[in-house]
Amino acid sequence: MSAPADTGYATLKVALLEEGTVLRILLDKPKGNVLDSEMMNEITDALETHRGHEALRLVVLRGAGGNFSFGASVEEHVKEKAPGMLSAFHRLVRLLAAYPVPVAALVEGQCLGGGFELALICHFLFGTPNARFACPEIKLGVFPPVLAAVGADRLGSYAAERMLLTGEAVSTSEAVRIGWITRQLEGEDPEADLLAWYRQTLAGLSAFALRQSTEAIRGGAGWLARLDEALTRTETQYVDEILSSHDGNEGIAAFLERRKPSWRNR
Repeated sequence: MSAPADTGYATLKVALLEEGTVLRILLDKPKGNVLDSEMMNEITDALETHRGHEALRLVVLRGAGGNFSFGASVEEHVKEKAPGMLSAFHRLVRLLAAYPVPVAALVEGQCLGGGFELALICHFLFGTPNARFACPEIKLGVFPPVLAAVGADRLGSYAAERMLLTGEAVSTSEAVRIGWITRQLEGEDPEADLLAWYRQTLAGLSAFALRQSTEAIRGGAGWLARLDEALTRTETQYVDEILSSHDGNEGIAAFLERRKPSWRNR
């Protein structure tokens, strides 16, 4: 059972499922659900709007069109726009990290850059067999601040360093072996599979107890404090060093101009 929750968004489709106990936020900006500032602000608004819904037991983030997200807008990575984009994105990341209700990312197809960083912060991560996870920022002469800040905590240091330093993609099956996928969804309707998991695990629990436990596991372990401190540090490094470098600006420009970058190694 589902019902529209909010229809006034330009980049999202938001609905309440499972008799109002599951909030689905569908990233809906063809073709790659690119996370520009508008979408970031709308996801933030949708989360804030439903934060106080006492019956809510799960939030599901999903991408429309067969891909989760191609990542943050490269156009907004240019020197003039990057500080504002990073501020908006990291505000969303902090909100998601401290959200009082568990959040699950349902990933199909490409989950890149900022899209992967968004999924990285979620409490549960589900992938279909065709899902691919990557942070290819290194290929543009920059780095992903959220992965740099919390990747070792979330993925383990070897997996995080490999992804950050090489930009290589990781498949769902490999992520299962590493241990950071909740479950691989094999059926033709991955959302139905996820909701079946929800009914088996969370639906019968107290929404109040879930909120208390979600706060306890992240706040009590000191993870939120570490995230805040580390994200402030990596954002500052990005703004102060990457945005003033030749290679950081050259990589973004080359991507937008569809040419090979000319690195100066500085």
